Amino acid sequence: MSKKVSWIIFFTAFVLTLMAVVFGLWNYLGPLLILLFLSLAWAIRHSPSLKGFSFTILIFAAVTASMYYPAFFTSLGGFDLKKLIVPLLMIIMFGMGTAMSLKDFKGVIKMPKGVLVGLLCQFTIMPFVGFGLAYLFGFPPEIAAGIILVGSSPSGLASNVMSYISGSNLALSLTLTAVATLLAPVFTPLLMKLLANELVPIDFWGMLWSIVKIVILPIIAGLIFNRFAHGKFVWLDKAMPVISMGGIAVIITIITAAGRDALLTLGLLLIVAVLLHNSIGYLFGYWGSRLFGLDKKSARTVAFEVGMQNAGLASGIALEMGRVATMGLAPAVFGPMMNITGSSLATWWRGKPTEKEELTDVNKE
Repeated sequence: MSKKVSWIIFFTAFVLTLMAVVFGLWNYLGPLLILLFLSLAWAIRHSPSLKGFSFTILIFAAVTASMYYPAFFTSLGGFDLKKLIVPLLMIIMFGMGTAMSLKDFKGVIKMPKGVLVGLLCQFTIMPFVGFGLAYLFGFPPEIAAGIILVGSSPSGLASNVMSYISGSNLALSLTLTAVATLLAPVFTPLLMKLLANELVPIDFWGMLWSIVKIVILPIIAGLIFNRFAHGKFVWLDKAMPVISMGGIAVIITIITAAGRDALLTLGLLLIVAVLLHNSIGYLFGYWGSRLFGLDKKSARTVAFEVGMQNAGLASGIALEMGRVATMGLAPAVFGPMMNITGSSLATWWRGKPTEKEELTDVNKE
């Protein structure tokens, strides 16, 4: 489909959607919104500066479908689709492992200050900000616990992508993601026990095992695969990013369908709370790093590591606890939102020089 045709379809869908709203044709609104998002995602794929948003817009199409037609995303032929979440997460984490190597952990020795500051910000700012927002908005206990759970989770691969796009310290980003993920089996249950135990009962050892099973073991398998079979299965190297993105889309869709009723009641408030949580993470991550003396490039990296959490892991934990329709909602909303804000921030920072670049420009003059 050409660029021109894709934009024509989008604008047609936009006009029809607007007409459906104006004339109260609510029965047609669902399909039109799905078409609107799908056509927009395809159209911006033709724009180099905007195509990074296409996946997030596809997520909106999937979420819209699950909100309007939840029955299609809760069970299939009697099979409960929620059972797919953990296996999909394990596949995604395996893919993360194949994209990593032991070199990512050597950054602890090469950049000890950056790693220490990043981890300190990672496991303090987001959990406590999430705790504050959950109580400030007065959410029901399990919804509130979901917000804290997102904040207590480590960063994921999305933060690495944003660090790369923005020209931040990518080596530090890879190291922080790797180390934070390895620390998650201890720190995530510990923080949840401390901050959310009054909202929902937290089984520390049960949560620890869930994270080991969902994250650590698949990543170790991925690291082993990368060490001994890297480059031998080119098709797999190319397929894993696509499989991971597809898996994330399926997970978000299933969780949205499962928690549709709660989202219809609290959706707008939850979106506001999630956006605040995400944005405050960027703000405090950046300025907290600067306060500790990190350079601008590394501070930008920490901002992404703090503000962009592994929402998929949080969803998996919520499922393991039997609360995916409630605790899983905040992670399901957080995932698409952080990709929008992260992409926007990365694009903006890409055009802003760091102090080293400014100094280079001055020397040239």
